[in-house]
Amino acid sequence: MEKNNNYIFETRMEVRDYECDIEGIVNNANYLHYTEHTRHRFLRSLGVSFSQLHEQGVDAVVARMQLEYKVPLVCDDEFISRMGLEKKGIRYVFTHDIYRAGDERLCFHATVDLVTLINGRLGVSKEYDEAFAKVL
Repeated sequence: MEKNNNYIFETRMEVRDYECDIEGIVNNANYLHYTEHTRHRFLRSLGVSFSQLHEQGVDAVVARMQLEYKVPLVCDDEFISRMGLEKKGIRYVFTHDIYRAGDERLCFHATVDLVTLINGRLGVSKEYDEAFAKVL
């Protein structure tokens, strides 16, 4: 897989010991937590609060994920979570790549489709569209 040069956001994190399984590597489900945390940090960088939007009845929810596990992360690894974004119809399509910081090896790749629910019904969120217009 080629390195994506269309990243719009990145953040650094560190693997914590409780995220690893009996094999000593990050449990596969934790990569989903990393990508979600990256999206939330991205929103904050745009001045948007995920929880405040929820309180207003606007929820971004995962509709589909495609995941590729490449090189495992282990306890205490620092990693860089990089993200791209495009809009396709009513979907926001996020590309997530997680690199081990020490050697820039690609550890995980995901494509995550999000849609928005407005008061529980599928719809277009002007709040998300306006926030994302800054980077799309």
